[in-house]
Amino acid sequence: QPTTLSSSSQQESENSSQIQRETWQEQKRAIHGTINRLNSGTIKPLIHELFQKVNLIRLRGVLCKSVLLAAVSSPKYADVYAALIAVVNSKLPEVGELMVKRAILAFRRYFKQRDKASCQAVCVFLVHLFHQGVIHELIILQLLSVLLDGRPTDDSVEVATHILQISGQALLESSPAGVRACTERLRSLLHEGNLNKRVEYRMEELLKIRKTGFKDFPPIVDELDLVEREDQITFEITLDDEDIRKEENLDVFSVDPDYDEHEEEWKAIRAEILGEGDSSDDENSSSDDGSSDESEEEVPDEEDEDQTTSQAIVPAETSKQVTVVQDMTEADLVHLRRTIYLTIMSSATFEECAHKLARIDIPPGRESELINMLIECCSQERTFLRYYGLIAARFCLLDDRWRDAFMEAFTEQYTTIHRLETNKLRNVAKLFAHLLHTDSIPWSVLSVIHLNEDETTSSSRIFIKIIIQEMAEAMGIAKLKERFETQDEEQKLWYAGMFPKDNVRNTRYAINFFTSIGLGPLTDDLREFLKNAPKLILAQAKEAMLAKKEADSDDSSSVSSTSSSSVSSSSSSSYTSSSTSSSTSSSSSRSSHSRNSSSESSRGRRRSQSGGRKKRDKKKRYSSGSSSSSGSSRSSSNSRSEDRGRSRGSRKDEKRSSSDRRGRRSDRGRSESPPVKSIPKEPFESDHKRSGTPGRSRSSSSH
Repeated sequence: QPTTLSSSSQQESENSSQIQRETWQEQKRAIHGTINRLNSGTIKPLIHELFQKVNLIRLRGVLCKSVLLAAVSSPKYADVYAALIAVVNSKLPEVGELMVKRAILAFRRYFKQRDKASCQAVCVFLVHLFHQGVIHELIILQLLSVLLDGRPTDDSVEVATHILQISGQALLESSPAGVRACTERLRSLLHEGNLNKRVEYRMEELLKIRKTGFKDFPPIVDELDLVEREDQITFEITLDDEDIRKEENLDVFSVDPDYDEHEEEWKAIRAEILGEGDSSDDENSSSDDGSSDESEEEVPDEEDEDQTTSQAIVPAETSKQVTVVQDMTEADLVHLRRTIYLTIMSSATFEECAHKLARIDIPPGRESELINMLIECCSQERTFLRYYGLIAARFCLLDDRWRDAFMEAFTEQYTTIHRLETNKLRNVAKLFAHLLHTDSIPWSVLSVIHLNEDETTSSSRIFIKIIIQEMAEAMGIAKLKERFETQDEEQKLWYAGMFPKDNVRNTRYAINFFTSIGLGPLTDDLREFLKNAPKLILAQAKEAMLAKKEADSDDSSSVSSTSSSSVSSSSSSSYTSSSTSSSTSSSSSRSSHSRNSSSESSRGRRRSQSGGRKKRDKKKRYSSGSSSSSGSSRSSSNSRSEDRGRSRGSRKDEKRSSSDRRGRRSDRGRSESPPVKSIPKEPFESDHKRSGTPGRSRSSSSH
């Protein structure tokens, strides 16, 4: 029994493989027959027949191979073959993707082989795929650049001219800058004059057609416009993609172990594409309607029962749960980023790029994707390109949501600027400097900058330096200084972090920073503040002291008035006593000097001794006068400063006069004076009595 079972299973497998092979060959012949009979008039019925007879998922390799061979051998019908692929691609995208990959690989192969005819046929087929919306215009621009860059040959220029002639009208709508660049390149080649005359004639004809806008070469004829724009699926594959595979195994027959299941799946897909299930449902629904009408005519009394049953059925229908499938792979986000990147890199001017990016449906909340991609592309450049700044400025002026998004991006970039390399940092700083000096974003974003030693890093200082220098270069140092030294209180708060006045240390740091980068005139206000800082500090301290003394000012004022009156009276009395004592001392000194001058030198030693005693008496009188004056000065120690200065001045004058008198006496003693007449004794004694008595009385009174 086991041997019989194994033999039967082998026979069944052989039969199934034989059936699969026969089916494969039959469907392969159907594909070749359809392609051979295809034209603009028969394309619609042949496509319908192709879906009915062929499993296009399993034989997609055979279909793509047959179409590509037909396009290379018959370039005249390339637009028909592209329309066929566009229709199939709208229903089965895997077929269109395989077709695009094989066409790109065929172009690479024919271009390396220098096969002009085949290369031109493949290029024409790719152009018609672009017209049908299967591929992006970037592939066509890449084809033209490959054919015209460097030192092009006659064949490559002729192929490029033919491609531009066919795709010119469509490229003018999607990428006019690309068409302009290609025509300028052709003009330069004409001026060089290194090409064949026939090729130069073709180029001149193309330039004439360009002036008319390629009106004689429409992209799609009406018979081949079969797919709506909403149903088109465009592949963004480029010529330099490295992951393109030909998948040649799809062209060869292989036994499918799950053949029956795959066939059932294809039948379901085919029914959905051709609408076979919908027609059967419509027939069933129409028959049901007819039977219900007949039942209503026959039994009109059963309406109430029908209403009750319908009421019972309604909650059952509403109770069905609808399952919503959420795509957690973020495929839409990846596709959006790819579209933004390709649009930025493929556009020739900023106006074209801004127009294309504005047409992309970017939902609210996803503005950061566009902004981050724009900043990333700008940072990757070797030097800053004004192209990115103009795009960013245009979006800031389009809508407030883009402006707010760029303001948030500035804050985020400043806080994470230490993560960027020097070249990327420079490009990002110049991008935001362009937005600031064109007033695309408000200058309130500068409030996040706090220029001091504690809150900045080397990267952030370089970022600030490049921004301010670029703004000064674009606006002028005078205008920039005027903007920073505004009188608006709100704007002063914006720049308070960049020009700090809260701390003298931070102020000096900001002055040194701007001076070191060559923007010293911006710090004039800070220098003035730093110059007046000590005065301001003292004024604030005085205000604090005055505020502290205001509480007890009433009590202290009464006490100070009484004390000041007593001090003034005591000082006046001390001043009078000191003046009288000084006058007596001066009079006594004058009388002693007269007696010494009237003495005779010839009277002998006795008279000289008596004169010496008189001198000692005079010194005692002088010392008594000075002691009286010093006592009076001690008593007036609490008087005003003016009285104290006067008493000191009088004492200095007395000392100076006494020193002068001693000098004159010594001079007189040394010199020999002539004999002097004798003076009677009585008058001298009377003068002595007259001069000595009042002096003693005054000194005693002073004491």
